[in-house]
Amino acid sequence: MEHAIRTACQIVGQPEVIVVGSQSILGTFDEGQLPPNATMSLEVDILPIGSDNAEVVRLADLIEGVAGEFSPFEELHGFSIDGVDMETSTLPDGWRSRLVKVQNANTAAPSGDPQFTGWCLDKEDLCVAKLCAFREKDQNFVAALLEAELVAAGVIAERLPTVPERYIPATERALGWIRCWL
Repeated sequence: MEHAIRTACQIVGQPEVIVVGSQSILGTFDEGQLPPNATMSLEVDILPIGSDNAEVVRLADLIEGVAGEFSPFEELHGFSIDGVDMETSTLPDGWRSRLVKVQNANTAAPSGDPQFTGWCLDKEDLCVAKLCAFREKDQNFVAALLEAELVAAGVIAERLPTVPERYIPATERALGWIRCWL
């Protein structure tokens, strides 16, 4: 993930990006603390920071073109970086205030300067996004975190109704699923 943060920042020429996919769980936990179903992804979803969604889409396309699926970057490093936009993840109110900062020697340029920053989704906000998507792999991801007692079902259930109104059907389905964990 740190390599993806550094690379994405260099591609878009900005000091910060947001990690929104399943790999954002690595902002909160080390890989060794996570169950296997929470670490299977070979892609890192990066949301560039832009003044509006059109700018974010432009920057996401840059990331995708350089380091996306089937790129020389993926061939060399064994994972891809998917540039995403504001419509990719369904996130609850207040998600930006709960982002987890990842900045260390591994997110720095080879010279050590600048030191790039990746902002990862809060663990329960990530679970909200996964449950709104509701693919089998997303359900398995959230279930693995719940079984390992790394996320709180109650917090997820509280945040689900705060996603944008257009996602109400997804929210209702997700609330039905999470209730068995309460």
